[in-house]
Amino acid sequence: MIQFNYETEFLLDNEEQLANWISSIITSEGFKEEEINYIFCNDDYLFKLNVEFLDHDTLTDIISFDYSIGKIIQGDIFISVERVADNAKDFNVSFNDELHRVMAHGVLHYCGYKDKTDKDEALMRDKENHYLKLLV
Repeated sequence: MIQFNYETEFLLDNEEQLANWISSIITSEGFKEEEINYIFCNDDYLFKLNVEFLDHDTLTDIISFDYSIGKIIQGDIFISVERVADNAKDFNVSFNDELHRVMAHGVLHYCGYKDKTDKDEALMRDKENHYLKLLV
């Protein structure tokens, strides 16, 4: 079950479509969906989580807490809509395109994809781009 939660005034306008899309990513990657919570927040909220749980003193667009067991995907994905908006401007893409990329990115981590090396990051981008094309 995909759930969307809001710690800011931001609201998705197409929750059902996005939940179905995320579910299709999980299924396509050969995993089973359990409970996945997307929590949309601001920079301050995510910064505090980054410091408290990851000991990172930086802003970020996404933090995911993976509770998956084997092929059963579950976890909490926190997304700063402020950071997504800034990144969209920096990358010269629409806010929704960047938001959807980050949403896919979080669940792809649960499917085992990494982004710490150049090779891993390239594969992650390929997967993100593939699934973004399927969002209609």
